[in-house]
Amino acid sequence: MRGGIVMGALRGVSTAAAALALAVPVLLGGCSDGERKQAAAPVAAPAPPPPTLAVTPVAQAKDLPASTEIGVTVANASVRSVVLTGPDGRIVPGRMREDGTAWVPDKPLAYAGRYTATVTATDGSHAVTQSTEFRTMAEPQRQVGTGLYLFDGLTYGVAMPVVVEFSDTIPDSARAAVESRLFVTTQPAQPGVWHWMSGRQVTYRAPKYWKPGTTLTVRAALKGAPMGEGRYGDDDRRATAKIAKDKVELKVKNSTKQIQVYRNDKLVKEMPVSLGKDSTPSSSGTMVIMDKQESTVFDTTREPGVDHYRVTIEYAQRLTWGGEFIHSAPWSVGDQGHRNVSHGCLNVGPGNAVWLFENTHVGDPVTVKGTGHQLEPGNGFTAWDMSWKDFLKGSALPVPAALTPEAVASATPSTAPSAPQASPAAGMTTTPHESPVAGPGTTEPGETDPADPDGTGQEQSPDAEPGQ
Repeated sequence: MRGGIVMGALRGVSTAAAALALAVPVLLGGCSDGERKQAAAPVAAPAPPPPTLAVTPVAQAKDLPASTEIGVTVANASVRSVVLTGPDGRIVPGRMREDGTAWVPDKPLAYAGRYTATVTATDGSHAVTQSTEFRTMAEPQRQVGTGLYLFDGLTYGVAMPVVVEFSDTIPDSARAAVESRLFVTTQPAQPGVWHWMSGRQVTYRAPKYWKPGTTLTVRAALKGAPMGEGRYGDDDRRATAKIAKDKVELKVKNSTKQIQVYRNDKLVKEMPVSLGKDSTPSSSGTMVIMDKQESTVFDTTREPGVDHYRVTIEYAQRLTWGGEFIHSAPWSVGDQGHRNVSHGCLNVGPGNAVWLFENTHVGDPVTVKGTGHQLEPGNGFTAWDMSWKDFLKGSALPVPAALTPEAVASATPSTAPSAPQASPAAGMTTTPHESPVAGPGTTEPGETDPADPDGTGQEQSPDAEPGQ
């Protein structure tokens, strides 16, 4: 019995233990089943989309302008190189526009020439290349004369605008394309905008006067560029010039009849002046010294009216196309500082005229106030006689966000745009040409200076005569 009892007890224990033993694996199996499974394999990242590239002109295009650029449309990559080969087999240098949409040759293409462009883009791992071949047009018969009012290698005042002039009116429909071919680089960087004063003149400036010591590099890349109505630009114009190391500014008040001369914003000299009389008032506004002549002749004998004169003038500095100058007027010394007796010019004494002539630059600003006669837009270099907001309205291209009136007003020296400014292609460089640069006011053999149509060296604009 004991043995049976023992055996029975043992069997009972064994059965319970067995049941427990069977139960435990079930419970353990429920907790550890996932731990015994292998981790899921990582999902492979999708392959990046391949780089794509499209190039213009289309293959075998013909009769293209000499201003043709290599258009580039790229996705999932960046342009690594553009190689343009000319008719002579040589590589044509150039560079990308700032927005990356086109590559601009550094010089105009030859007329009736065959060119091959090869563009390569890469995403860092893969490259794609596309080539195109095209021909340029024959030299066009209808050409628009172009001029650049900037002389290579010269030094100008802080208000000197970049002015491009045309022999014929550029229609509204062509102005954006023409403007896109005008390149300005400043060092240090001072981004600016173009403003169409009229269909025959476009002007470039920054929101503020140029910093003293600035280098201006300009290319009017207009040879063969479409000008509208079947006409094309006659030539490329280039110049590299410096801005003077000092900011010189003249301020004239009719109420005091005094000229105040500031250098780097400090008053350095004051002198009496006689302005235009009531019948021929001087213009009020901000003008720019356009030209300096130690001796010239003012001749109004061929102009309408009876108040004609012809007189030699010393130390003349032009302010307007209409004939307003600062100049020596020994005949009106007694009136200077007291009465206005001129035909519109700023009359100063001989000694003061010499001092001004020696201490000013073409491009220095001259602001006249209180004459009651407002300066007419375009009568001289009038880019500074308007607000920045109004100046921007004259651009045929969209204004960069950094140059809107709001952005300019909120900018500080540390936050203002600092990238080298090239309008509109980044890094556009120019090669200095012989000075002077051909253009209005600068004549080549066989050309006529519009300010001197007879080639006599005499100005055609009215001014004060002796005794007035």
